[in-house]
Amino acid sequence: MSEQWIEQVKWDEKGLVPAIAQDHISGRILMVAWMNEEALRLTVEEGRGIYWSRSRNRLWRKGEESGHVQKLHEIRLDCDADVVLLSVEQLGGIACHTGRESCFYRVLNDKHEWETVDEVQRDPNQIYANKD
Repeated sequence: MSEQWIEQVKWDEKGLVPAIAQDHISGRILMVAWMNEEALRLTVEEGRGIYWSRSRNRLWRKGEESGHVQKLHEIRLDCDADVVLLSVEQLGGIACHTGRESCFYRVLNDKHEWETVDEVQRDPNQIYANKD
Protein backbone atom coordinates (compact mmCIF):
# COMPACT_ATOMS: atom_id res chain seq x y z
CA MET A 1 0.00 0.00 0.00
CA SER A 2 1.29 3.47 -0.91
CA GLU A 3 2.62 5.81 1.77
CA GLN A 4 1.92 8.85 -0.39
CA TRP A 5 -1.21 9.83 1.54
CA ILE A 6 0.63 10.27 4.85
CA GLU A 7 3.59 12.01 3.20
CA GLN A 8 1.25 14.67 1.81
CA VAL A 9 0.32 15.89 5.30
CA LYS A 10 2.25 19.01 6.35
CA TRP A 11 3.35 18.31 9.91
CA ASP A 12 4.46 21.20 12.13
CA GLU A 13 7.95 21.47 13.64
CA LYS A 14 6.89 19.07 16.42
CA GLY A 15 5.56 16.51 13.95
CA LEU A 16 1.92 17.34 14.70
CA VAL A 17 -1.13 18.41 12.73
CA PRO A 18 -4.39 19.85 14.14
CA ALA A 19 -7.33 17.47 13.88
CA ILE A 20 -10.95 18.58 13.98
CA ALA A 21 -13.57 16.01 14.98
CA GLN A 22 -16.99 16.70 13.46
CA ASP A 23 -20.26 14.82 13.94
CA HIS A 24 -20.88 12.92 10.71
CA ILE A 25 -24.64 13.62 10.75
CA SER A 26 -25.18 17.07 12.28
CA GLY A 27 -21.87 18.60 11.14
CA ARG A 28 -21.30 20.03 14.63
CA ILE A 29 -17.66 20.49 15.60
CA LEU A 30 -17.07 18.26 18.61
CA MET A 31 -13.46 18.95 19.44
CA VAL A 32 -10.02 19.91 18.19
CA ALA A 33 -6.94 17.86 19.05
CA TRP A 34 -3.52 17.02 17.65
CA MET A 35 -2.26 14.04 15.70
CA ASN A 36 1.21 12.80 14.97
CA GLU A 37 1.91 10.38 12.14
CA GLU A 38 1.33 7.32 14.31
CA ALA A 39 -2.02 8.65 15.56
CA LEU A 40 -3.22 9.32 12.02
CA ARG A 41 -2.11 5.89 10.80
CA LEU A 42 -3.80 4.15 13.76
CA THR A 43 -6.97 6.18 13.26
CA VAL A 44 -7.17 4.83 9.72
CA GLU A 45 -6.24 1.27 10.75
CA GLU A 46 -8.57 1.04 13.76
CA GLY A 47 -11.42 3.16 12.38
CA ARG A 48 -11.63 5.36 15.48
CA GLY A 49 -10.34 8.74 16.67
CA ILE A 50 -6.80 8.45 18.03
CA TYR A 51 -4.84 11.56 18.90
CA TRP A 52 -1.52 12.74 20.33
CA SER A 53 -1.91 14.17 23.82
CA ARG A 54 0.56 17.00 24.25
CA SER A 55 -0.06 17.19 28.00
CA ARG A 56 0.45 13.44 28.53
CA ASN A 57 3.07 13.15 25.79
CA ARG A 58 1.52 9.94 24.46
CA LEU A 59 -1.10 8.52 22.11
CA TRP A 60 -4.66 9.00 23.31
CA ARG A 61 -7.47 6.82 22.03
CA LYS A 62 -10.60 8.93 22.41
CA GLY A 63 -12.82 7.11 24.86
CA GLU A 64 -10.06 5.04 26.49
CA GLU A 65 -11.15 6.29 29.92
CA SER A 66 -14.67 7.58 29.32
CA GLY A 67 -15.92 4.97 26.87
CA HIS A 68 -16.94 7.79 24.50
CA VAL A 69 -15.22 6.42 21.41
CA GLN A 70 -15.25 8.24 18.08
CA LYS A 71 -16.14 5.87 15.26
CA LEU A 72 -14.50 7.11 12.07
CA HIS A 73 -16.60 7.70 8.95
CA GLU A 74 -14.29 9.82 6.80
CA ILE A 75 -11.02 11.76 6.90
CA ARG A 76 -10.38 14.90 4.90
CA LEU A 77 -7.25 17.01 4.44
CA ASP A 78 -7.58 20.77 3.95
CA CYS A 79 -6.28 22.70 0.92
CA ASP A 80 -2.96 23.54 2.59
CA ALA A 81 -2.57 19.94 3.81
CA ASP A 82 -2.02 21.17 7.37
CA VAL A 83 -5.36 20.38 9.06
CA VAL A 84 -7.16 17.04 9.24
CA LEU A 85 -10.95 16.79 9.51
CA LEU A 86 -12.42 13.62 10.97
CA SER A 87 -16.08 12.87 10.35
CA VAL A 88 -17.07 10.72 13.32
CA GLU A 89 -19.91 9.10 15.17
CA GLN A 90 -19.48 10.09 18.81
CA LEU A 91 -20.52 7.01 20.74
CA GLY A 92 -22.31 7.97 23.94
CA GLY A 93 -22.97 11.46 22.54
CA ILE A 94 -20.30 13.13 24.70
CA ALA A 95 -17.03 14.41 23.23
CA CYS A 96 -15.98 16.88 25.94
CA HIS A 97 -14.30 15.99 29.22
CA THR A 98 -16.81 18.37 30.88
CA GLY A 99 -19.61 15.91 30.05
CA ARG A 100 -21.00 17.91 27.13
CA GLU A 101 -21.64 16.91 23.53
CA SER A 102 -19.03 19.35 22.22
CA CYS A 103 -15.99 21.14 23.60
CA PHE A 104 -17.45 24.29 22.00
CA TYR A 105 -20.19 24.96 24.54
CA ARG A 106 -19.55 28.66 25.24
CA VAL A 107 -20.76 31.58 23.10
CA LEU A 108 -19.57 35.19 23.26
CA ASN A 109 -22.73 37.13 24.14
CA ASP A 110 -23.70 40.79 23.55
CA LYS A 111 -21.99 41.79 26.83
CA HIS A 112 -18.72 40.27 25.55
CA GLU A 113 -18.89 37.51 28.13
CA TRP A 114 -18.52 33.79 27.51
CA GLU A 115 -21.92 32.25 28.11
CA THR A 116 -22.39 28.52 28.59
CA VAL A 117 -25.13 27.42 26.20
CA ASP A 118 -24.88 23.61 26.33
CA GLU A 119 -25.88 21.61 29.36
CA VAL A 120 -23.76 18.91 30.94
CA GLN A 121 -25.15 15.57 29.75
CA ARG A 122 -23.29 13.52 32.31
CA ASP A 123 -21.28 14.49 35.39
CA PRO A 124 -17.57 14.18 34.56
CA ASN A 125 -16.98 12.68 38.02
CA GLN A 126 -19.18 9.76 36.97
CA ILE A 127 -17.49 9.46 33.56
CA TYR A 128 -13.95 9.46 34.90
CA ALA A 129 -14.57 7.69 38.22
CA ASN A 130 -11.77 5.45 39.41
CA LYS A 131 -12.03 2.30 37.31
CA ASP A 132 -10.11 0.03 39.72
